[in-house]
Amino acid sequence: PPPPLFQEVYFKNLSKQKQKEVMEKNGNNHKLRVCVATCNRADYSKLAPIMFGIKAEPQFFELDVVVLGSHLIDDYGNTYRMIEQDDFDIHTRLHTIVRGEDEAAMVESVGLALVKLPDVLNRLKPDIMIVHGDRFDALALATSAALMNIRILHIEGGEVSGTIDDSIRHAITKLAHYHVCCTRSAEQHLIAMCEDHDRILLAGCPSYDKLLSAKNKDYMSIIRMWLGDDVKTRDYIVALQHPVTTDIKHSIKMFELTLDALISFNKRTLVLFPNVDAGDKEMVRVMRKKGIEHHPNFRAVKHVPFDQFIQLVAHAGCMIGNSSCGVREVGAFGTPVINLGTRQTGRETGENVLHVRDADTQDKILHALQLQFGKQYPCSKIYGDGNAVPRILKFLKSIDLKEPLQKKFCFPPVKDNISQDIDHILETQSALAVDLGGTNLRVAIVSMKGEIVKKYTQLNPKTYEDRLELILRMCVEAASEAVNVNCRILGVGISTGGRVNPREGIVLHSTKLIQEWSSVDLRTPVSDALHLPVWVDNDGNCAALAERKFGHGKGIENFVTLITGTGIGGGIVHQHELIHGSSFCAAELGHIVVSLDGPECLCGSQGCIEAYASGIALQREAKKLHDEDLLLVEGMSMKKEEVVSAAHLIQAAKLGNTKADSILRTAGTALGLGVVNILHTMNPSLVILSGVLASHYVNAVKDVINRQALSSVKTVDVVVSNLADPALLGAASLVLDYTTRRIY
Repeated sequence: PPPPLFQEVYFKNLSKQKQKEVMEKNGNNHKLRVCVATCNRADYSKLAPIMFGIKAEPQFFELDVVVLGSHLIDDYGNTYRMIEQDDFDIHTRLHTIVRGEDEAAMVESVGLALVKLPDVLNRLKPDIMIVHGDRFDALALATSAALMNIRILHIEGGEVSGTIDDSIRHAITKLAHYHVCCTRSAEQHLIAMCEDHDRILLAGCPSYDKLLSAKNKDYMSIIRMWLGDDVKTRDYIVALQHPVTTDIKHSIKMFELTLDALISFNKRTLVLFPNVDAGDKEMVRVMRKKGIEHHPNFRAVKHVPFDQFIQLVAHAGCMIGNSSCGVREVGAFGTPVINLGTRQTGRETGENVLHVRDADTQDKILHALQLQFGKQYPCSKIYGDGNAVPRILKFLKSIDLKEPLQKKFCFPPVKDNISQDIDHILETQSALAVDLGGTNLRVAIVSMKGEIVKKYTQLNPKTYEDRLELILRMCVEAASEAVNVNCRILGVGISTGGRVNPREGIVLHSTKLIQEWSSVDLRTPVSDALHLPVWVDNDGNCAALAERKFGHGKGIENFVTLITGTGIGGGIVHQHELIHGSSFCAAELGHIVVSLDGPECLCGSQGCIEAYASGIALQREAKKLHDEDLLLVEGMSMKKEEVVSAAHLIQAAKLGNTKADSILRTAGTALGLGVVNILHTMNPSLVILSGVLASHYVNAVKDVINRQALSSVKTVDVVVSNLADPALLGAASLVLDYTTRRIY
C-alpha cells in the first residue's frame, strides 16, 4: 500500500465535507471506475504509485487493470508478473505486439491493439482511462477510448524529447480530456497547444513519490545480486539504450560505439535490453556479437524490478544511454548521467546530465565517461517533489461526469500562464534562503517576487556539529511549512561569511565571527536531507545578487554593493554577472587598505576600510571614549550592565559630541576612499550602500568622491539600499536566478 503521506496530504487539502460533495455531484455516491492500462516496464513505474493510491481508497474508486504490449513477451522478462507481485488483479491481458524489426511492425502492433481493445472497453465500461506517456501502444489506447466516448487522463503530456515519441505524445494530448504534467514547462506547452487550463494539473512525476523515499533503504544486497559480490557503490555503470525509430541505422551504430567505450573503460556494467521498438533486435545482436552476455565486466538483463532499479541507479558511478529515466528519475539522486544522441533532445535536465549529442566516435563517449564517472551532483527535483499522487487523486475526485464529454480547446489568447492546483490557488515558486551570521542563523521561505513568506531565527551555535544540525532541522521545518503556505520550493540558497567556493558549495575559510567554519561542505548534507539543489555563496556576493534581482541593481549592467555592518563586505556585478575571482576572493572590499599606518584589522593587516568603518571598529572607538568618560553627553544615559556599541557613538555624535562626530567622519572618509579606489578599478555606474550603517555614511562617501575621484567617474550614483533583508533575499536569488537547466 502507499505510504501514509498520501492520505495525510490528501485529507489536509480536501475536507470530508468536500469529499462528500464530490461523490454526490456524480450521483448516488457513484464510485469512479478507473481503467489503468500499462504497456511496458517503464510506464508501470509511473502508473503503479497512482494505482496504489486508487486501490487504497475503495470508497471513491473501482480499479480495473489492463495489461498489453511488451509486458507479455518472454524476451522482455514477462514483466506482467511484477504487477501481480504488487497484488493487483489483472482484468485483461492483450497480446498486441507484432514481432518484427522495422517500422511496419510497430504500425501493425497499433492496428492489432485497436482491433482487440473495443471488446475490453465495452465490458469494463470505465468512467475514465489513465494513459501514460508517448509509446505507440499508448496511442492505440487513447484512440480507442476517445472513439468510444471514454474520458482520458493523460500522464506526462506536454514534454519534449527528440523522436517520433514527441508526435505520439502530442497526438495523445489532443485526444485526452484531462492532463497531468510533471514540469512547469510541460504545463506551458499544453496551454500553448490550446488545452483547457482548468483541466491541466501540474502534479510532478508519480515515480518521484517513491524515488524520494528510496535511497536510504538497504541496497548492497541488490547491487551484489545484479552485479556481483565484489562491486562497491559508485564503482559501476548502468547502461540503458533504445533504438531511435526515426534513424535506426545511426542509433545501432551509436550503441556499438557505446559498448566499445564501456569495454575500454573497464568498469562493471549492468546493461538492460532495449524497448520493443523498430531496431531493438539489431541492438540485441550487437550485444551478442561483442560477447556482452559472457564478458566478465558486464551483466546483461531483460528487466530489473523498479524498486531494485532505483537502488542500482541511486548508487551507480554513472548511468549512460538515451533512456528518459536518465534525464528524469536519476536526477533525484544526483547520479552522473551521460545522455547519448537525440532521443531526449528538449527534455529538462538537472546539472547531473552531460549531453553527447553527436556520439559518433568511441573516444567521445569514452571521454564523457572519464568526465562523469564517480561524481556526485546535487539532487534535483525538476520532475517532482514527492506529492504527485495525492494531487492526482484529488484531481480525479473533482471530475464531474455530468459535464459534456466533448473537449473544448482554448485558442489564443490563452489564459495567464500561472500554474494552479485543482482549487485554483496559486502554488508559488519559492526558495529556501539561509543566512549564517555571526550572531543569528536565519531560514526563510522567499517567493519569486522577493516576499519573505515565513522566517525562522535561532542563535548561531558555536560548534560545527551543532550548527549543521540546526541548519538541517530549520530547513526541514521550513520545507514542511512551505506546503501549508502553498509554496513550491525550487532549491536552497545559503549566504555565509568568509571565502566560499560556490561551484562546490564549500566554505573555504570563515571570518573570525563564525567559529569552526572552514573547509565545510554545505551543499552535500543539505541536498541529501531535502532532495533539493543547493547553492552557497559569500554574504557580500549574496547582497549584490539581492540588489540585482530585487533592488537598485535591477537592470544595471555594472554596479558594486558595499555592506556596512558588523564587518565590511560587498559584491561586484560586471556585465550583469557576479565576479568571484580566480580563488573566490574577489570583492573583499572591506580589506582595501586606505592607510599604511591605520588601526589593526581583524584580518591581521593595518588600515583596512573595515578597521575604520565597520560596526566592530566603531564599537572599539566608542569603548575608548567611554573608558575616558568622553562618550556620554547631555540627553544620553546607559545602564550599568549595558554594553557600549556603535549605536552609542552615533547617538553621541547626533547630540553634539565632537569627538564622536570626528570618529564617524574619519570612518566615512575611509569608506569613501575605498569607494574611490573601486571606481578607479571597476568603473561601475552605481554604488549601493547596504547594512545598518549605510545611511550614516552615504553623504560622507559622496563628499570624498567629489574631492578625490577622477572627473570621469564622479557621475556615479551612490544610493542606500532599500532592501530590508539583503542576505536572505540574496540567498534566495541564488536559487531563483539559477534554477534554469544546464546543457553541455
